[in-house]
Amino acid sequence: MIEINWGKPLSFVVSPAGDIQEFSTAEQARHWLRKKWPVADPARDRALYLVEAAMDCMASVGTARRAFISAARTAGFVPDGLMTQPERLAA
Repeated sequence: MIEINWGKPLSFVVSPAGDIQEFSTAEQARHWLRKKWPVADPARDRALYLVEAAMDCMASVGTARRAFISAARTAGFVPDGLMTQPERLAA
């Protein structure tokens, strides 16, 4: 199987402990959307549909990425680098 690189990797903080997950292929995104996604909502369903469509060359990769980012926000994931660092606030 050939993995579809979808450009610059997307990194999200995916847990309260600060675990970071990087998504660099459509297959990684699809796996998370199908098996590890914390919520089942319309944003997740749309992202899964568009990621799979992009894998079948029926939708653009950019459209799939935008849908994935939207679903990540509704799932409570925060883009890496935007998370507030308590130790930085105290300094």
